Amino acid sequence: MPDAWPNIFRQSRFLSAVDFVQADRLRRMVAGEMARLFDTVDLLIVPSLRDEMLTISNHTGHPSLTLRAGFVDVAQARSDWAPDPSHPMPTFNPKRRVPPGITLIGRLFDEGLLGRVGIALERSFAVADERPPGF
Repeated sequence: MPDAWPNIFRQSRFLSAVDFVQADRLRRMVAGEMARLFDTVDLLIVPSLRDEMLTISNHTGHPSLTLRAGFVDVAQARSDWAPDPSHPMPTFNPKRRVPPGITLIGRLFDEGLLGRVGIALERSFAVADERPPGF
């Protein structure tokens, strides 16, 4: 995929100094907005590993914790990428039991709260002791 993240990373080697400074200014603006947001909330619960939130937390340093949020049975693989009719996603028969995830994002330097909430959620979802067959 031309727009897959490894290819984007490779292209980033060719940024000019001006582009780098502008990107850092944007990063600082986003960090400021995150600080303003965390004045009113303790943490965010977001879909697991979504590009937008992953990009924000990677660039601002906000801690994140991804965990299982139960289990669902799926009959077909899925992808966040646009479907390619020449390469359909595989189907499963019988259905496969997979764990959807959620991600918690917290205040800077407040990893303890993420850990406590993550443990409470895993207990609530009853997934802490679940293991795939053979493990």
